[in-house]
Amino acid sequence: MKNPMSLEGQNVIVTGAGQGIGEAIARLVVALGGKAILVDAQGEKVRALSTELGAAHAQAHAGSVADPGFVQDMVAKVVASHGAVHGLVNNAGIVRAAMIRKMSIETWQQVIDVNLSGVFYCLQAVGQHMLDRAEAGDKGPAAIVNISSDAGRRGTIGQVNYGAAKAGVLGITMSAAREWASKGIRVNSVCFGVVETEMTETVRSEKFRDRLIAQVPMGRFASPEEVSRPVGFLLSPAASYITGQHLSVNGGYAIGS
Repeated sequence: MKNPMSLEGQNVIVTGAGQGIGEAIARLVVALGGKAILVDAQGEKVRALSTELGAAHAQAHAGSVADPGFVQDMVAKVVASHGAVHGLVNNAGIVRAAMIRKMSIETWQQVIDVNLSGVFYCLQAVGQHMLDRAEAGDKGPAAIVNISSDAGRRGTIGQVNYGAAKAGVLGITMSAAREWASKGIRVNSVCFGVVETEMTETVRSEKFRDRLIAQVPMGRFASPEEVSRPVGFLLSPAASYITGQHLSVNGGYAIGS
């Protein structure tokens, strides 16, 4: 029996692929037989990862998802180079913390630009390509996974910009799923809890660690590698009848909410 999670022959764009969860997802795409298109504003990191994975398995594109011109150009180049984009993981994100009453407009906008508008720009560009393929009779794989967060479901203290953006990602997911399901394009989201990455160093510090872990029934934080696997599932044929869903990957944190 063929592995139902195989991504063999598929080209998958992974944003925020320079480190953490994005890097883990990119490595999983390659391990499952796909080609990972690595996108990140940190050009050195994605170029290094692309070199490590090899030209047959990865390609790097340096730029910000908050720049719609870059996104359109990147997708066009990927299609020209590889013929098709079969998957997209909207993972790129930043954190700029401040309490609501002290948050500057600039701090608000920086996070919205990357974590919400960036998701829309990538989804729109890749979605148009997938629609064009479908209208041309191509019934090949077409899956989009948007990375959200518990912050988008339950709110968060000191990161109203992040919580608002991640809640917005859930709305984008459901709307795109409704619009594109009849064309064979699946759109889902994954909501993570606390994952051991550079972005979560503050909340995992001694000051907050015990209080947070006490709210997680599994009693620990997640690793990037283990949270990448549900993303791989949603990209794969194993999830062929799943669209418009929000999968919580948080050690049980959301139980009862």
